[in-house]
Amino acid sequence: MEKREQLYEGKAKKVYTTDDPGLYIVSYKDDATAFDGKKKGTIADKGVVNNTMSNILFALIAERGVPTHFVRQLSDRETLVKAVTILPLEVIVRNVAAGHFSERYGVEEGTPLLRSALEFSYKRDDLGDPLINDDHVLALGLATEGEIAQVKEYAAKVNEVMKEFFLDKGLKLIDFKIEFGKLGDGTIILADEISPDTCRLWDVETNEKMDKDRFRRDLGKVEETYREVLSRVSGN
Repeated sequence: MEKREQLYEGKAKKVYTTDDPGLYIVSYKDDATAFDGKKKGTIADKGVVNNTMSNILFALIAERGVPTHFVRQLSDRETLVKAVTILPLEVIVRNVAAGHFSERYGVEEGTPLLRSALEFSYKRDDLGDPLINDDHVLALGLATEGEIAQVKEYAAKVNEVMKEFFLDKGLKLIDFKIEFGKLGDGTIILADEISPDTCRLWDVETNEKMDKDRFRRDLGKVEETYREVLSRVSGN
């Protein structure tokens, strides 16, 4: 597979076209950002962890019936994926109060929610990725009613699969952010990544934070924690 021009560079990844118009190559970086890019740094081998972990989870989720963009891993940092147009929505699923949810609603961090809560935020860095509801999505033409319904169905299934998977690895899935894309024929599939950057994961026994909060909150042992999460996820 021939890697061609760089199509996009984000905070955590670069995306390249290939000699097949239906396939892209994603390359994961070690750059780390928080608070809408106000805090920046580097986490050694983060790209390796996030690439490998994402692919393990994408393969599992696809087995359980949610289509994904994952095709095959090319190297420690690069993966071949299906070419999609990303919906301009961050889909956030919360099982336990933490982060912005705790701050917004005055709920003590660590409080289990009575039911999982799904949030949409508008993917606009210049606006701070504001929370939006279904009516906003429709009014702005970001997705159709059918696409919203499909995204919600898939997100619920992803949550179910990942909660069970992580619990088996000694981790509690507190919340996570995922993104979806559209294939050329309009089919909605799971895209982007699933990693300690995009999930809040707490150790089952100690409630130790095993995710990007270690970078956000200057908790230390960032690289070691990322490697530990990958070790548990991969079974090594």
